[in-house]
Amino acid sequence: METSAQSAGEQSAAMRLLLACGVVAPLLNIVVILVLGAVRPDYNAWVVPDSNLELGPGGWMQVTNYIVTGTLLLAFAIGMRLLLRTGRGSSWGPILLGIYGFTFVAIGPVLPDPSLGYPPGASEALTIHGAIHSLLGLVQFTSLTAACFVLARRDEALESRAWSWYSVATGLLVVTSYVAFVLTAKLVDGGPAGLIERIGIIAGGMWVALLAIRLMSRPVPRVSVE
Repeated sequence: METSAQSAGEQSAAMRLLLACGVVAPLLNIVVILVLGAVRPDYNAWVVPDSNLELGPGGWMQVTNYIVTGTLLLAFAIGMRLLLRTGRGSSWGPILLGIYGFTFVAIGPVLPDPSLGYPPGASEALTIHGAIHSLLGLVQFTSLTAACFVLARRDEALESRAWSWYSVATGLLVVTSYVAFVLTAKLVDGGPAGLIERIGIIAGGMWVALLAIRLMSRPVPRVSVE
């Protein structure tokens, strides 16, 4: 038997680049939605969700943001799978984060329906593409939440208690913010639905970025082949 496909050691430049995409993607998304939400005329970030930035003047910038963010997240998921070759969550963690990334790419061209007064004067009637957009949003938050819990179990098995609890707390915050966002948007006229949604987006994005930074410091596991 021969050993040596790849011994434990430093990550290749390609793998580190893929993992670095997990740092850039969520930070890019957070910065873009905060900046666009602050400067867009007639847009109230306190009330209106970030996806409505795809509508109205300059909507192409948010569409582009989603597609670029999603592409980077997909690259990160690939790098993560290459690194986590064995153990609990080594398959489902990257798969769930890959689904999370895919939803960003998909909601880029699939525009939401106008809602909560933005764009001003636009009809808020439900359309097929709006329904698909909402469904993709549900999948997005669900896949991220599931990834948090899956990787929390992995860290628990590896006795990384602090990271495990952090992942659980993030997953709970993400799902709570999504439910609170939906209820606030439906039931509270002028309520802080946009703010609540952004809390979940920022919390989840920071978790992904910190996960990527953590993975970049891991050695490549030893692989044996016959």
